[in-house]
Amino acid sequence: MPIRPWLWLLLLLGALPVAHAGWLADRLAARLEAQMLEQDAVPWRLRSADVARVAGLAYGQDARQLLDVYWPQAGGQGMPVLVMVHGGAWRSGSRQSAAVVAHKVERWVPRGVVLVAIDYRLLPQATPLQQVQDVAAALAWVQREAARWGGDGRKLVLMGHSAGAHLVSLLSASRELQRQAGVQPWLGTVALDSAVYDVAAVMQRPHYRFYDQAFGGDPAAWSALSPMVQLQQAVPPLLAVCSQQRPDRPCDEAANFVTRARQLAGRAEQLPLAMSHRDINQQLGADSGYTRAVEQFLRGLDVALASRLAR
Repeated sequence: MPIRPWLWLLLLLGALPVAHAGWLADRLAARLEAQMLEQDAVPWRLRSADVARVAGLAYGQDARQLLDVYWPQAGGQGMPVLVMVHGGAWRSGSRQSAAVVAHKVERWVPRGVVLVAIDYRLLPQATPLQQVQDVAAALAWVQREAARWGGDGRKLVLMGHSAGAHLVSLLSASRELQRQAGVQPWLGTVALDSAVYDVAAVMQRPHYRFYDQAFGGDPAAWSALSPMVQLQQAVPPLLAVCSQQRPDRPCDEAANFVTRARQLAGRAEQLPLAMSHRDINQQLGADSGYTRAVEQFLRGLDVALASRLAR
């Protein structure tokens, strides 16, 4: 979908320091934020008789530490599990948004995949470090409990979009975060259009002002939140999807991260797309070449997963 001229202007102005952006950037940013929040506020309604759902399961004590599980109504055992982490600039978003779950549930659950969508604490209540700890806690919980819905916690794929893509990439890179939460190895990770694999590099060049809210001004904190810095050993197989339409060039960030992962003997792939940031999330699962490209990566992770996706 072509990007609107005012959005191009917003992105270009948003990359400038506040003193140069001015009131117009503020107005455009507020307009875009309102649209994003409106989309997130509309939950998706499950209408398929082939899919069962349980909503609002707690993986922690906070009101935001909830998840929903979707699985085939016909049941089954040993099914692969996909855990989805929403985006929203680390300060908004919902596990129940149609863009987060609709097409993914409709395509993959009837084929015998359990899909779990999680929420996590948001800014300003929780920092991105606490957010990735939430993701780790949710992942460990799902690994322990997956058999309740016929899932196999050992055959799990972690997926996230936007801020969620940053969080799943950071968790993939950090053995310490995995250890603290008791996370067991998983099959692979799909990062949907993160532009902050190297937080320090992003923060030291002109950048969107919401990054300041997320990452602050402390270089030590940048290192702790940077998937690139934390990447010191092979990661689970990773697919980095990126938008070629964004002026901040997320594909450059993705390419650098993929190269580094390969240098550490990990399997990592990049999937550049001529799609918008929003469509990379919303359209995944629709019958398209994009969805089939992601499925090709997923089939290479596990024989059982490959057989499910071939249906």
